[in-house]
Amino acid sequence: MTASGPCRGGGDNASADHSLQTAMEAFPNAEWICLDTNTGFAAANNRAVRHTADCRWVALLNPDTVPDPDWLAALHRAADSHPEYTFFASRLVQYDDPQKLDGTGDVLHVSGFAWRRDHGHPTLHRPRATGEVFAACAAAAMYDRQAFLDAGAFDEDYFAYHEDVDLAFRLRLRGHRCLYAADATVAHAGWGSTAKDSAFSTYHGHRNMVWTFFKNMPAPLLWKYLPSHLFYNALIVVWFMLKGRGGLICKAKWHALRGLPRALRQRRAIQRAVCISQEQIADGLCKTFLAPANRFRKNQ
Repeated sequence: MTASGPCRGGGDNASADHSLQTAMEAFPNAEWICLDTNTGFAAANNRAVRHTADCRWVALLNPDTVPDPDWLAALHRAADSHPEYTFFASRLVQYDDPQKLDGTGDVLHVSGFAWRRDHGHPTLHRPRATGEVFAACAAAAMYDRQAFLDAGAFDEDYFAYHEDVDLAFRLRLRGHRCLYAADATVAHAGWGSTAKDSAFSTYHGHRNMVWTFFKNMPAPLLWKYLPSHLFYNALIVVWFMLKGRGGLICKAKWHALRGLPRALRQRRAIQRAVCISQEQIADGLCKTFLAPANRFRKNQ
């Protein structure tokens, strides 16, 4: 994480390799927050954002990323040129193959499933212009600090995965908007601390997306889109069972159900803060019924 302007600070979530030493040598004048235990992506970034009380903007940058030299300046230019937006998504390219995109902002489907837009597409075939998206992938994003905190910051019970989409939903319910900054480019390895399709990422991703749906979707839209949510959750359970990973996905969904009472308690406060219409909320969601199935199939 870095505060606005030149690199102001960074954090280490009890890493077991030499990444902290390398980072401290690269940025000797930065202020570092070093934790004794791995508190998760959500909690660690929340602590860093709360610590930087003297700036408007906070930029988050994962350790498995390599930003262009102009990345942070590009985000600031986007903020200056588009004051109606309060959080910003970067143009992510794949670290191992920069000719392919890793994402151009996040999409949220009415079922509750989310994915990075344009993931895996050749960069030449997706020359996306700067424009509004639902959410920013927090691997490389910039937020208005006060808006971030007012919306409740990242949900620390998520630990990791889907926490950026959840926060984006809460921000949008409060009238905030996310802009994709096409000239803010970052190379992203994508699985810096966990393997692709690992048990860790699968469990947290599929548990947390259930909580995001029930916490944030306004009541009329929740009832309208609940069949789609249930259908895709059932479909994903069957898919993992056929792949021999039924125990893992059932554990994720069972723990999602066990956590619903907490999510519903949070929901009351979230829904009281809504200041935009249901039509505006629905307009920001992907409604193509087969879109989640197509995205999941392409990622396998």
